Amino acid sequence: MDYRIIKSPSAGTREIIKKRIGNNCRTDIDSVGAIGLVQGKVIDMLYASDVAEKSVGVTVEDIKGNCPQHITLIGIFGDIASVEVALNDIKTKLEEGKSL
Repeated sequence: MDYRIIKSPSAGTREIIKKRIGNNCRTDIDSVGAIGLVQGKVIDMLYASDVAEKSVGVTVEDIKGNCPQHITLIGIFGDIASVEVALNDIKTKLEEGKSL
């Protein structure tokens, strides 16, 4: 899985993400301080989404793209500290699951 965080995303980046999410977006992307990006297999993205939304006050959106390998991208939206916590929780939970 790949992880990235965009702190204080630019207007252009916000527009690209809004277009990729589409009309079903629940998040006011223009008001968030950070965007966490997590990319991987669908099973991992569903798990990561659940972990993120349970850990802190963030929202998670599916970011659509074109990938022949069925790799999925989710966006985690919120203030910088909350997005960082969510990403760390995802990494920790996935590592715990691998050692079982």
